Amino acid sequence: MNNVLNKEIKKIIDECPEVGRILEEYGIGCTPCSVGTCLLKDVVGIHNLDPQREATLMYRIEKAIYPNRNVPPPKVDLSKKSEPKKITYSPPVRKLVDEHVLIKRLLALIPMIVEYVETSIKVDKDLVLKCVDFIRTYADKYHHMKEEDILFKYVDEKAEIIQVMFKDHDTGRDHIRQVVEGAEKGNKAQIKEHLLAYRDLLTQHIKKEDEILYPWIDRQLSDAQVGEMFRKCNEADASVGDELPRKYEKFVKNLEEKFLQEITK
Repeated sequence: MNNVLNKEIKKIIDECPEVGRILEEYGIGCTPCSVGTCLLKDVVGIHNLDPQREATLMYRIEKAIYPNRNVPPPKVDLSKKSEPKKITYSPPVRKLVDEHVLIKRLLALIPMIVEYVETSIKVDKDLVLKCVDFIRTYADKYHHMKEEDILFKYVDEKAEIIQVMFKDHDTGRDHIRQVVEGAEKGNKAQIKEHLLAYRDLLTQHIKKEDEILYPWIDRQLSDAQVGEMFRKCNEADASVGDELPRKYEKFVKNLEEKFLQEITK
């Protein structure tokens, strides 16, 4: 089994698709990953499963890869209920999680924004570009840049999970460039396609960060590194001032109220 543990997960799934389906059952979404160079042992380690679930997972994977091999079942104490691990965050990482909340509020509004654009006689360019401004300034420069310039520096930036996050950021930026182009041209279909694609991308991206990436990074940090990261994040926030997050929170709140009024008319 050691040779499989040290094999790239994409190659394993290509050779044995059942492994991908088993991983999905455990909330490990390797099949749609666009990179796929993680070793199997690292995939399991990153997700920090409890020992019973990990033993059962590895048993099922080995049986799927070697169906004719006599693989002894894991010694699992069935009297012990496997409880999902509670995720806790260090203070600087918690701040990043909290910033996701405002981003998710904007993401939740995108279907309504798209419908409004589609049903309007003329594209509300001002509304679309204000949403773009939120995404570029708050979600990207204020939030993503703290990840890229601070958080990711505490781990191997060549690790696949980090590379996937960088690629998501770049893909999101490409979608927003297309939204701007659509707004300038008054192209409703282009705005719709790329706003919805951005929403889908960021929804999954934030889930991966909150549930997998952030806890994985936190487990590797020393107390001194946590303190250092907290200081760097505070300095980054101070460089833009308190007004920036307040400005965009007010913007999202006003949007929520606008579309709530539309729904209740």
